[in-house]
Amino acid sequence: MSGNIWKIHKFGGSSLADAGCFGRVAKIIAAMPNAKIGVVVSAMGGMTNDLLGLCGLAERDDSRYRAKLNEIGARYSDTAKQLVGGDALVALLDQWDKDAGDIGDLLRAIVMVKSAPQRSRDVIAGYGEIWSARLLAAHLEAKLGSDRAGRWVDARKIITVRHSDLGPSVIWDESRRKIAQEIQADFSGIAVMTGFIAVDESGLQTTLGRNGSDFSASIFAALTGADELDIWTDVNGVMSADPNRVPEAELINTLSYNEAMELAYFGAKVIHPQTLGPAIDNNIVVVIRNSFNPEHPGSRIGAVTANDDQIKGITAIEGMALVNLEGTGMIGVPGTADRLFAALKNAGVSVTLISQGSSEHSICIAIPGSLADRARAVICDAFAEELAGGQIQSVDVTPEQSIVAVVGDRMAGSPGIAARFFTNLGRAGVNVRAIAQGSSERNISAVIDSKDVTRALRAVHSGFYLSAKTISVGVIGAGVVGGALLDQINRQQERLHDQFNLDIRVRAIARSSTMFLDERRIELSDWRDSIAASRTPVDMEAFANHVQADHLPHAVIIDCTADEGIAGRYAGWLERGIHVVTPNKKAFSGGQDYYDSLRVSASRGRSHFLYETTVGAALPIIKTIRDLVDTGDHIRSIKGILSGTLAYLFNVYDGTKPFSEIVAEARASGFTEPDPRDDLSGMDVARKLTILARELGQNLEIGDFPVENLIPEDLRDGTVDEFLRDLSQYDSEMKSLYETARANGKSLRYVATLNDQGDAAVGLQKVPADDPFSNMKLTDNLVQFSTERYAANPLVIQGPGAGPAVTAGGVFGDLLKLAAVLGDGIHI
Repeated sequence: MSGNIWKIHKFGGSSLADAGCFGRVAKIIAAMPNAKIGVVVSAMGGMTNDLLGLCGLAERDDSRYRAKLNEIGARYSDTAKQLVGGDALVALLDQWDKDAGDIGDLLRAIVMVKSAPQRSRDVIAGYGEIWSARLLAAHLEAKLGSDRAGRWVDARKIITVRHSDLGPSVIWDESRRKIAQEIQADFSGIAVMTGFIAVDESGLQTTLGRNGSDFSASIFAALTGADELDIWTDVNGVMSADPNRVPEAELINTLSYNEAMELAYFGAKVIHPQTLGPAIDNNIVVVIRNSFNPEHPGSRIGAVTANDDQIKGITAIEGMALVNLEGTGMIGVPGTADRLFAALKNAGVSVTLISQGSSEHSICIAIPGSLADRARAVICDAFAEELAGGQIQSVDVTPEQSIVAVVGDRMAGSPGIAARFFTNLGRAGVNVRAIAQGSSERNISAVIDSKDVTRALRAVHSGFYLSAKTISVGVIGAGVVGGALLDQINRQQERLHDQFNLDIRVRAIARSSTMFLDERRIELSDWRDSIAASRTPVDMEAFANHVQADHLPHAVIIDCTADEGIAGRYAGWLERGIHVVTPNKKAFSGGQDYYDSLRVSASRGRSHFLYETTVGAALPIIKTIRDLVDTGDHIRSIKGILSGTLAYLFNVYDGTKPFSEIVAEARASGFTEPDPRDDLSGMDVARKLTILARELGQNLEIGDFPVENLIPEDLRDGTVDEFLRDLSQYDSEMKSLYETARANGKSLRYVATLNDQGDAAVGLQKVPADDPFSNMKLTDNLVQFSTERYAANPLVIQGPGAGPAVTAGGVFGDLLKLAAVLGDGIHI
């Protein structure tokens, strides 16, 4: 045993739901080294409701109350038989039978008068705690022996309270006198104490209200001089938000008393505000712990906190209504607020929030929605003359409202907290109807429509708790490029998180027929198995909705397909605020009107679209154009080999082997599309050139310039096998072109050209042997920029322009560029 100071533990109904729970609690208590341990218990889970249900049945003269009482007894008996035996069990069940007889007498009295007085309800409801205390004390005695355990303390013999409009208040002198009589100063061991129940000034049984067992524990902690109160429940502690609504909610390690009270008042269900009163007065540390995870340290609540977080929690109260009293006759007239609140007090209407502008033109209050009609009626009655005379124009009630609040001691004196709060609500599309903040600056509250409360909680929580570079990602296309991208993200995401606070969460993957979605993040080490096992059919609307989660600050869809239908969705995604990263050329080389609409949609949605890889895979071609233009250079012309496939074919072809064989070998090696005609048509190069022209501000569309098609006209239809078989018929034509070029000291290259006058062309060219285009590596892309700065010696960009890993790397690079933009300019 250690120490001579009491330590109080409180276990709620969820921790005492059945025999297994009782056993778990006993194990926790047995491991405590303290010499003086108080264990305050609630009724078994659901027991209080069951006991009060008996009163309801009796009021209705429903004879089923007898059977229900027997069911309660059976539950208690079954639990007891698993925990104790012998004489202890007999004594427990005999005492229960006696209690049941007393309860039966009370219920029969209720049946006779068809009404259950509060005193009768208090007596019947209080038996749940008595039974729990007796049972746990007996079980502890059986496990630990009577020297250390077996004592149970009836709170009715100690805690004395008086009731007022503010609820029960402890008569401390009387309660201290009684505890000194009931528990000797030299007591050592474990005392199991009943929660919830007490007596009033007349010595009659009463209760401390629902959730009163926590209050009981705090009272016992104060009466015994304890230095710590552990409240055991079924969660690890106080969370930064309701985890059922905010998946990213975090455990709060430490809170001040004030922070805990604010969170409790505004809906945090872990602790009741009243509980903290005795703890605050006596400087008792309160710890919220999990009886199902006793090794976890929980959340500590004390006078001061070492945590530097400005915001400790985001919480909400639902079921509210907003009442607005408005009129020009209120301006500068003293006593208006006094009359308003007096009328509400007399009607029993509690006011949760008050908001009034400095003009005094209106007073806005938030009240429980169930009282809205009563409140409106009493306000109209109190201001009947002013309403009739026009000094007050209206008394308006807005139902179905909720209050969202951010809480934290260190909000005080910290500029920008309110701005972040309301900015996050605005970005989430949440309209704020009223605002309130006290002079302590510990709480900022906003009244919003109840339908928006989950979205609001998630948005505000992400704004304060998550990195600004937490990104929800959806990948469309899990083929060679998409697969390589997912593998690259998997290898790098831990480093990016640790070094740059960049949290990339791939939460959705779609392929042609199915998709796989995960609420938190997809485990990328086995994403292939996940998508293969998924039977969820592709639904692009559901996909986008999932990626754009309310609780995550940024959403990105990465399109790794060449699908024109997917590209047609970009404008809608951008307008709703989803960023787009893609190597898909279709959207940026299609109709000029759609291209222009992408920029308009991105502006409206405050979103970005990045498509560097549409032209040269990972080569910084588009970036170079933007840098040149943005820094004031004038680009006179662009000339380039923009197809890795065509670069390979004409690098390898030397006339010794038929061109058709080289095409077939390239296809077999994966250097061409499955149908080589997609490369040989020149359309891929034409699309890339169109994208570059639009980067220069030119309104160029495919069809506006010549594109040389290398596919013989009579082979443009038919199957791939037929094309490969018959292409040899045209080998002589290609050989003739090659020999002519070689005779003039030149090479054949498939080149795209563009100048500042809008002249563009795509086709075979004969280039000098000393030209960079004649001295390329197999699948390289090469682009020359002739500008005012680079006139005599063009700027050249050269490197691999094809391949899944290279293209995926370029897409990944675009994602990182986006992250740098979204992360307040912090570069990666």
